[in-house]
Amino acid sequence: MPSFLSSKFAALEAYVPGEQPRDKAYIKLNTNESPYPPAPGVLDVISREAVSDLRLYSDPTCLATRRAIAKRYGVGVENVLVSNGSDESLNFLFMGFTEPGAVFADITYGFYKVFGDLYGIPYTVIPLNDDFTIPVEKFCEAKGTMFIANPNAPTGIALTTAQIEMLLQSDPNRLVVVDEAYVDFGGETVVPLIEKYDNLAVVQTFSKSRSLAGARLGFTIAPAPIIAAMETLRYSTNPYNVNRLTLLAGTAAMEDESYFQKNRQAIIDARAWTKAQLEARSFTVTDSMTNFLFAATDRLDGGELYAALKDKGVLVRHFTSARICQYNRITVGTMAEMETLVEKIDEIFAEKGV
Repeated sequence: MPSFLSSKFAALEAYVPGEQPRDKAYIKLNTNESPYPPAPGVLDVISREAVSDLRLYSDPTCLATRRAIAKRYGVGVENVLVSNGSDESLNFLFMGFTEPGAVFADITYGFYKVFGDLYGIPYTVIPLNDDFTIPVEKFCEAKGTMFIANPNAPTGIALTTAQIEMLLQSDPNRLVVVDEAYVDFGGETVVPLIEKYDNLAVVQTFSKSRSLAGARLGFTIAPAPIIAAMETLRYSTNPYNVNRLTLLAGTAAMEDESYFQKNRQAIIDARAWTKAQLEARSFTVTDSMTNFLFAATDRLDGGELYAALKDKGVLVRHFTSARICQYNRITVGTMAEMETLVEKIDEIFAEKGV
């Protein structure tokens, strides 16, 4: 049978999501989802009437959700774009804002490279320092639209606001995209800087700290001209990009600040406990400001530990690239789940005599 795919996509290497095995029940610590359910208000708005209204198109302006986001972050509605997951926001930014090329780190969110290849964008990949920190000076010198995951993934390490300002100031004619998917777990958002810099776009998601990974909802906060340009791309591809139920859920989740803060702090506390437990067992653990830990140990090969944990019913994320193949990324779950993780690690070390 002939392939009808355009030849320009023949060699495209797609993004690989975290595995979702169904062969048995797992403690799932591999895809950085929240261990907690959405805010109670989310369940209230997903009513029989709301489901009945699925026969109608969603609001193409996403106005109620944009208003909730704008109020929470102290910006104007004109500064907010709502997207089908933060990946769609990033897609628009790669699609329409990378004429001068793109710049990102060698160890970072894997979708940046995929988007670059998808659109045939020339990109510069800058290696992280040996300690996995971002070499800010080298990024300042690079040319092209900059994509910075802050805190970074999978390392969990964050830049300061002052360092982001260095990037913004280094070339006022270059757009800097700060991907803050994990910022709520200890990082410092740079959203307030959009009033000071017109070359900044901040991308966030409801998937992590607001427990809506399955709803697929993200947003961009940026100066109004950038948002207007992104809206042109959105209306030119899929004006009804966010479904009715997701818009309702997102608005309710954004408005429940106390529930958000409670769950965010519970994850931070569980992260601190787990990091201490791992370090007590001779793990090297980066200074994570996210809802995951990035850890390696000389006691056991990273791939072997991943496989042994999976065999015991605990899924973590293992990467095979040379610089990080000894590390595993471990999502922070409930305290009970993290206690089980540590117990299984102890069992594995004992069984292997290490």
